Amino acid sequence: MVFTLRRGVAVAAAVLLALSAAACESSDDSSSSGSSSDNAKIALLLPESQTTRYEQFDKPLFEAKVKSLCSDCTVVYNNANQQTDTQQQQAEAALNDGAKVLVLDPVDGEAAASIVTTAAAKKVPVISYDRLVTKADVDYYISFDNEKVGALQATSLVEKLKKDGKTSGNIVEINGSPTDNNAKLFNKGAESVLKTSGFTSQPSTAYFTPEWKPENAQTFMDGQISKLGKTGFVGVYAANDGTAGGAIAAMKAAGVSPIPPVTGQDAELAAIQRIVAGDQYMTIYKAIKPEAEKAAEIAVALAQGKEVTGADAKVNNGKKDVPSVLLTPVPVTKENIKTTVVADNFYTVAQICTADYQAACKTAGLQ
Repeated sequence: MVFTLRRGVAVAAAVLLALSAAACESSDDSSSSGSSSDNAKIALLLPESQTTRYEQFDKPLFEAKVKSLCSDCTVVYNNANQQTDTQQQQAEAALNDGAKVLVLDPVDGEAAASIVTTAAAKKVPVISYDRLVTKADVDYYISFDNEKVGALQATSLVEKLKKDGKTSGNIVEINGSPTDNNAKLFNKGAESVLKTSGFTSQPSTAYFTPEWKPENAQTFMDGQISKLGKTGFVGVYAANDGTAGGAIAAMKAAGVSPIPPVTGQDAELAAIQRIVAGDQYMTIYKAIKPEAEKAAEIAVALAQGKEVTGADAKVNNGKKDVPSVLLTPVPVTKENIKTTVVADNFYTVAQICTADYQAACKTAGLQ
């Protein structure tokens, strides 16, 4: 009886030692992996869904790249739907939920400085994505050379007008949202070309389209047609494809024919189809895949405490020279759709050449 009791005590002691060792090992594992950056939360905060690229391309491309680099990492996604206060709340919620990195595409570049300040207080780095957060201690910035975007748009427009035999006349200028720092850069780049082009920008004071909304651009274009007349302008500088679509809708409704050359940006599918059909002259193709994937690479590196590479450019945001990655924009006209957006599998010929565009696609050599 005594032997059995002693033996039982010895077995129990051995079990306790084993459990204790297992608990220590589990605790060690937790400190090295469970709470580590391997399963970090990365917040992706996009500004709006008015522009189709964000939901259709940026979000899925970013998420896929994060997953390929860090299978246990989680992307916390929010879209602010053009509301500054909503984006502030989304950022704070992500930080309170333990986000290790913020990838922030601001609704309002200046107002978003408060998000950066809040993140910095928690020692969470912020990557300014596509649009620059101004007057804030942003850690990294990835985008395109946005002054160059505006210059390319204006250059394409001016060259087209001159090719068509025009050397002077009014160009209706429709800029982007007044709260988007990129819109100011597009305007700066465009103005650097238009001011010496021989053409006259209308109105004389630059118009910026509230919230980038096509309907706001359409209303503005209606006013310019009433002011200048149906033949009182030779071209339209539109900062993106949405504003281009609004301007074209206004001209069609007013009976402007032929539609003069109109610029755009983002290579939206509807814009590519308008280009094929001859309603829009050009757009700017910004290869979103390398932009989203590079942002994901930087975010994962920051979450894992690794060195960030490739951010060799510098962009001053009014607070500091922000380490930056600047990608190259590409003008797209009817002549190079096949070698740009189609060659990159951004769109297939089948997506572009739906029933309404079959004949135009054939003329453009897309079939």
